[in-house]
Amino acid sequence: MGGPLPAQELSVFENLERLDLSWNFLTEGLTPKEFHGLSKLSKLKHLDLSWNYFGNQILRVLGTQLPALMSLDLSHNYMEGPLSIKEFHGLSKLSKLKHLDLSWNKFGNQILRVLGTLPALKSLDLSDNYMEGPLSIKDLANLSRLEILDMGGNRLNGSISPYIEALSSAKAISLSNNYFNGDFPTQDLCRMKKLEEFDISRNDFEGILPRCINNISSLRVLDISSNRFIGNLSSSLVASLNPTAIEYIDLSHNLFEGLFSFSLFANHSKLKVVRFMNDNNKLVIETENPVGWIPLFQLTTLVLQNCNLNKLTGDIPKFLFDQHRLEEVDFSHNKLKGSFPFWLLENNTRLQLLNLRNNSFEGQFYLQPKHHIYISWMDVSGNHLGGRLKENIGKIMPYLYGLNISQNHFEGDLPSSIGDMSYLELLDLSFNRFSGKVPTELVSKCTNLIILNLNSNSFQGEIFSKHFKLSSLSVLQLNNNQFTGTLSSILSTLGRMYLFDIGNNNMSGTIPSWIRNITKPEGVLVMSNNFFEGHIPCGIDSTFLIDLSHNSLSGPLPSCFSAQSIILLQGNKLTGSIPKALFNSSSLLILDVRENNLSGTLPVEISTFSDLRILLLGGNNFSGMIPNQVCLLKKIGIMDLSRNSFSGTIPHCFHNITFGKINATDLAFSKSYVNFWQFYVGETSSYAGLLVRSHDSNYFYIDMPLDILVEVEFVTKYRSSSYKGGILDYMSGLDLSCNKLTGGIPVELGQLSSIHSLNLSHNQLTGSIPERFSSLAWIESLDLSHNSLSGEIPSTLIDLNFMGIFNVAYNNLSGKVPDMKNQFGTFEKSSYEGNPFLCGPPLENGCSTIAEKLNPKASERKWYEVDPIVFFASFSVSYIIFFSVVASILYINPYWRQMCFNLIEDIMYWSYFTVLTPLKRLSNRLCRH
Repeated sequence: MGGPLPAQELSVFENLERLDLSWNFLTEGLTPKEFHGLSKLSKLKHLDLSWNYFGNQILRVLGTQLPALMSLDLSHNYMEGPLSIKEFHGLSKLSKLKHLDLSWNKFGNQILRVLGTLPALKSLDLSDNYMEGPLSIKDLANLSRLEILDMGGNRLNGSISPYIEALSSAKAISLSNNYFNGDFPTQDLCRMKKLEEFDISRNDFEGILPRCINNISSLRVLDISSNRFIGNLSSSLVASLNPTAIEYIDLSHNLFEGLFSFSLFANHSKLKVVRFMNDNNKLVIETENPVGWIPLFQLTTLVLQNCNLNKLTGDIPKFLFDQHRLEEVDFSHNKLKGSFPFWLLENNTRLQLLNLRNNSFEGQFYLQPKHHIYISWMDVSGNHLGGRLKENIGKIMPYLYGLNISQNHFEGDLPSSIGDMSYLELLDLSFNRFSGKVPTELVSKCTNLIILNLNSNSFQGEIFSKHFKLSSLSVLQLNNNQFTGTLSSILSTLGRMYLFDIGNNNMSGTIPSWIRNITKPEGVLVMSNNFFEGHIPCGIDSTFLIDLSHNSLSGPLPSCFSAQSIILLQGNKLTGSIPKALFNSSSLLILDVRENNLSGTLPVEISTFSDLRILLLGGNNFSGMIPNQVCLLKKIGIMDLSRNSFSGTIPHCFHNITFGKINATDLAFSKSYVNFWQFYVGETSSYAGLLVRSHDSNYFYIDMPLDILVEVEFVTKYRSSSYKGGILDYMSGLDLSCNKLTGGIPVELGQLSSIHSLNLSHNQLTGSIPERFSSLAWIESLDLSHNSLSGEIPSTLIDLNFMGIFNVAYNNLSGKVPDMKNQFGTFEKSSYEGNPFLCGPPLENGCSTIAEKLNPKASERKWYEVDPIVFFASFSVSYIIFFSVVASILYINPYWRQMCFNLIEDIMYWSYFTVLTPLKRLSNRLCRH
């Protein structure tokens, strides 16, 4: 409708008692004439103005012109507090008002004192407003007449005792989804003899539930879900509930433990709803003890999720054979066995939701060949069901909104009748063994599909044909199949998706320019492991995550490239340098361009990636020095610069990078990237009480999360390992191997106490291994091999208790290998080979042999291994003594003296005629020639 309230047109209905103008987007702005016309509706008792655009001014109009109002719904408007004097007086004149709904506005705590002036008020809904902090008795003093109070969805905290004390006569109280904490208000609650409905779900209460709840004989609804209550359910609660009154009970998401026998509910004849979603593994729910018990109740809703249901036998509860009014059944995340319980659908013809996810059901997915017109949601994923789907499955369940049969063993072709499920919004067939082509009927007739997941099957053929008309898709997952063909232009006519994944198929061709319009800015585009070729078009980077890895893409990175968060381009044929436009994205988390032909130096502008967590540049042709600006990337966890041509020294500032040492507030991948879709399941009459609960309204929905887990490969411990999701926040490593780095290893690297992998191998590093490496407390892999390191291996490294790989082979190290203690007891001789002067186990060289080689014994020395000082001293003394003796003899004996002189004279003549005469003859001949 829109526009102002049509008071003038309504004034002709003077006897009107009930008026519903909800969902009309009406506004205020009454003229004096219209204002007067509204006063003619003097008999109006029930007025619904919810879901409009009214502000506070409507309050003074209603109070002065419609004094007979008994029921007023102003929820989902634009009202807020505090009220003006006129608004206050206008509201206070509604003296006959019994039921007031102000939910989903912006009122604060002050509104309570205003509402206390309404003498007839019995029911008040202030849920989802802006009320906060603890409330006092004074705030609630004038509300003692209330029978129904809903203050859920606010920011209230502290103790709830004031609420209980002030509302001792109340029949229904909801304080759900607030911040209340502490122990349960045992005594105050147990005095509320008239209480019929009590909802304190989604708070932070703790302790044991009181047995005195049995004093509240009229209690029909009890919702204590999403708190921290403890204890044994059998003794603390169920035995205290009035079996002739209780109709609705929700115990989900607490800390209960022990064995709970469901047969304790056997005599609760009015029980309709039981909801129990467990978060721990300490509670076991047993339904088969005693054997053959028969319930007096007929349930409409039964949720027993993740609660070790019949842990010993794995049997589906047999009391269900006696149930015929079930509308919602959820046994997900148990270990139930046996065949698919088709009889649940046969016995409960109004069953709308069946969730058997993550159990161990096996055999055929058997369904009776008749229409199940009420079933709207079925999830049997994560079981062992197999075989082929029935050809008429689409005709058996024509009104399904959601079908999830993923992670089973289904096989064969997909029946064409699935196209008859024209209401489908979610279809998940992933992780099965389906084959053949996707039926044309599916992609042409199921036009309401929001999520289509065919991941990890063996589908083949071209899916993007002219028949593809799924224009409502938000998620399309075709990855890990055998699809062929190109990206048809039919996709350019679709709306923007959150996830488009065609990775790991056999698709080919170029990437069209319109592909940039296929995903939302916060979306995910995955086209990896195909045969796409050509250049990367501009604009394709306008998504949260882009994965084009392992294709045959060529050319440079686009000059317009400026990604949002994650770029994965590994294993292509890209050339050129990193474009400057890329450095405009300060929100980049992952950059992976490994295994390409990129070149140039690492730009100093890389420091603009202030939020970068993973940098992978290995296997390219980058050169030059590693700039110090890389140390400004303080949040980096994994860095791979290996297999390039980087030169120069390793920056001493690497210790400024966290490499795994992060705070809880810095987690980037543990949060995961989740988007929720809310799917309509159908109308339900499961329970309607005094309080309105979201899952008990006339319609109920299912929230389906889509969790995007980023996956990155990194080489550590001699193998390429895949790290996925939250583990990326904690995995850390630095790989500088296979470059041309020189100089010593910076001692500052020893400050990387949280790093898991460090690889400096295959470089030209010199100097010693830093003693500070003993501070690498979390190191698992340390590779320093194939360098020119010298000195000894620090013995303190044996204190590194998590190190599984240690390699210093092919260096110039010497001395004793660290003792074979702790992790060093697991390293083989290959970790040390190529160092001839290392000794000790596990090497064959004993340290005594090495010492003898370096300093042999005197008895084993060769004749030429003489001390030079001793040699020259002994030679000189011997020479002097010899000539002194000869001179003395010649001086004393004249005969020997004469003989000596004659000998000298003969030697001189002989030398002259033997040597000098032939030399003169030779000289004369040479001159003549």
